Amino acid sequence: MSCGSPHEVDCLEILKKVYVYLDGEVDARACAEIRQHLDECGPCLQRFGLEQAVKALVARSCGNDPVPGDLRTKVMMRIQQVRVEITPFD
Repeated sequence: MSCGSPHEVDCLEILKKVYVYLDGEVDARACAEIRQHLDECGPCLQRFGLEQAVKALVARSCGNDPVPGDLRTKVMMRIQQVRVEITPFD
């Protein structure tokens, strides 16, 4: 995915990091890089908002129940598969 505007980091690279960013699992440099990109790129910011909403929905639905260890890996793999399926080829 690309919004068509030049960015220091490609849109697709930023969107690949959105979940780890939302989980607070990125270092300070990566965090600043993602924030800067989202500040500059409307389409990515919109997509980020969607990802944020999905994460909040899952959190509300699951409550405080413990998550099986491999569930996150399975979910992340499926999300990546869907992204590949819906990402247009440039």
